[in-house]
Amino acid sequence: MWVSTKAQYGLRAMIEIGRRGGEAVPLKDVSERQGLSQHYLEQIASNLRRAGFIRSIRGAHGGYRLARPAAEINAYDVVTALEGSIAPVQCVEDDHTCESQNVCGTQDLWYRVDAALRDVLGNTTLADLIADSERQQHSRLVQIEGSYTGSAGS
Repeated sequence: MWVSTKAQYGLRAMIEIGRRGGEAVPLKDVSERQGLSQHYLEQIASNLRRAGFIRSIRGAHGGYRLARPAAEINAYDVVTALEGSIAPVQCVEDDHTCESQNVCGTQDLWYRVDAALRDVLGNTTLADLIADSERQQHSRLVQIEGSYTGSAGS
């Protein structure tokens, strides 16, 4: 199962919007900061808004902000809102009955893969992703500062 760019970019946009607290964030800012197509982000934002994850704010200082706290939004909900089913194979989708279940030796494996994926995404909140992003950014800044300091003494 491949997670599409729509879900990947959607999570990145949600992180970027969530990092700004309650401030309205223009998609142009998200696009520039994340290196993503603004046109594609507009489509994704529309889906995220319809799903109730973000709200649009009109006006000169408009943009998007989270519709609820980041700790109440999990990655599973965002990904499935953008992707639909994330089942690794069709036979483990919620509404699918497998015609080969009596002869298939892999169904239990796919159920375990599906459960693990749902568990990881379901137990990862947007707040967790924002914190991870900020830690990574801080780490990169420390490395950059270290390289400048290290080269000054040479």
